[in-house]
Amino acid sequence: MSKTVITNPVLWADVPDPSVIRVGSTFYMVSTSMHMMPGCPIMKSVNLMEWEIVAYVFDTLEDNNAHQLADGKGIYGKGSWAASLRYDNGTYYVCFSSLDMKRFYIYQTDDIEKGRWDRFVIEGLYHDPSLLFDDGRVFVIYGNGDIRIAELTQDVTALKTDGIQQQLLETESEGIGLRCEGCHAYKLGGYYYLFFIEWPKTGNRRRRQICYRSRELLGPYERKVILDDDMGYFNNGVAQGGIVDTPAGEWYAVLFQDHGAVGRIPCVVPVAWEQDWPVFGVEGKVPKAFEAELPSSPQEPLVRSDDFDYTDNRLGLHWQWNHNPDPGLWSVTERTGFLRLTAGDVVSSVEYARNTLTQRTEGPACSGQIAMDISKMKPGDHAGMAALQHIYGTIGIRAEDNGDKYVVLCTRQKNGEEITAVQMKYEREQVYLRIDFNFEDNIDLAYFYYSADGLHWTLAGRPLQLKYTLDHFMGCRIGIFHYAAMQPGGMVDVDYFRYQRSESFSELHAAK
Repeated sequence: MSKTVITNPVLWADVPDPSVIRVGSTFYMVSTSMHMMPGCPIMKSVNLMEWEIVAYVFDTLEDNNAHQLADGKGIYGKGSWAASLRYDNGTYYVCFSSLDMKRFYIYQTDDIEKGRWDRFVIEGLYHDPSLLFDDGRVFVIYGNGDIRIAELTQDVTALKTDGIQQQLLETESEGIGLRCEGCHAYKLGGYYYLFFIEWPKTGNRRRRQICYRSRELLGPYERKVILDDDMGYFNNGVAQGGIVDTPAGEWYAVLFQDHGAVGRIPCVVPVAWEQDWPVFGVEGKVPKAFEAELPSSPQEPLVRSDDFDYTDNRLGLHWQWNHNPDPGLWSVTERTGFLRLTAGDVVSSVEYARNTLTQRTEGPACSGQIAMDISKMKPGDHAGMAALQHIYGTIGIRAEDNGDKYVVLCTRQKNGEEITAVQMKYEREQVYLRIDFNFEDNIDLAYFYYSADGLHWTLAGRPLQLKYTLDHFMGCRIGIFHYAAMQPGGMVDVDYFRYQRSESFSELHAAK
């Protein structure tokens, strides 16, 4: 078999809480998607290095005011958390809890790439769950510090009424800030293995990977720290995830590392076995690059340019909406070759603008730009591009009461107030907008530009200092938005979205 060089991080983008399986020669991964819809992206790879989005588990999770951004709060930082992906006897399973709904969701399909997912709901929270299939019985192991186990019915649709439901173990608390969570459970070679992330508040004070093992499902369990390394990156530990083997018999862990405003990014770690304990890394370190006995494969871009040239009114898998979209207020077929966004409910800022279309940002540096027809905006409308996090920035066009239009740069401050940093009158019917991102070495800056011709660009104001916060609990997104501040019904048409990723910010600008 050929060999592939795996370079960490394998994706320099927000793909948090990875859960990976192998079926035959193909690896599949699911990750947390929270308030983004469609949700629970399924990614595919043949070598753990090159990943491609092939499906989503659901288009929308619930249909209520919060999920529709209609309650003034939304489900930022909630929605689907830390999904578990498993395969057993011809069926694929994804399960997760939702903090806002206080429910446990189980989805099933026999075709992970093109099939329909059947949904089952259990009331109550099962925090950071892991499914475990064990000789015809099915369990979910979950919790934070207080790790619990519950038995499910054999068809994995409900709790088993007479099944096990109890505490499994209590993890360390002395000197620990974040106790063990993010369970990944396996039964291998006569042992039950439970993997967790833990964050001590003593010593080096960074996240680390923990393993508990037992010969018996209900314990007692032994404990071991199996990885405590930051790859030399600002003391951010590489942790939370599970293990997977390859057709050649090699073992790897897929974990994540916090990388500032770009989000939580996945890394692949070699795994060896010593005395039936998994040993992560090489001499305790996560290697920046290593060879794996896996086939090479072309890299399919995670974030993509788009000319919006669709025959059906369905977007490519690289796009996700911020919360549930309103299908009556967007189209890629009403005007051929354009994304049309119609302003709906009157809202106060981009954070509550429904039908904001997003993609991830990527490090070390990246840039996105659009061309937008603004001739059909109504007074009070605001449309453009966003660097979307809780501390956000937008560059776009605002239509005033008298019909005049202005290029505006708006930023959200730490106190929650939105300010207009730049306002310039604009008299053309098409505008070009661009945001450049610098994620090198936690610099985390966004630069906002506008242009009348797409060739000559004007920098608007100062760069925005991006910040990863728990308010959205998500890496910065590139967003395309249009919302009404006075009346619904205005329209903008986006001709294209162009995207570029670079290995350095200076290289990105040299290409402009």
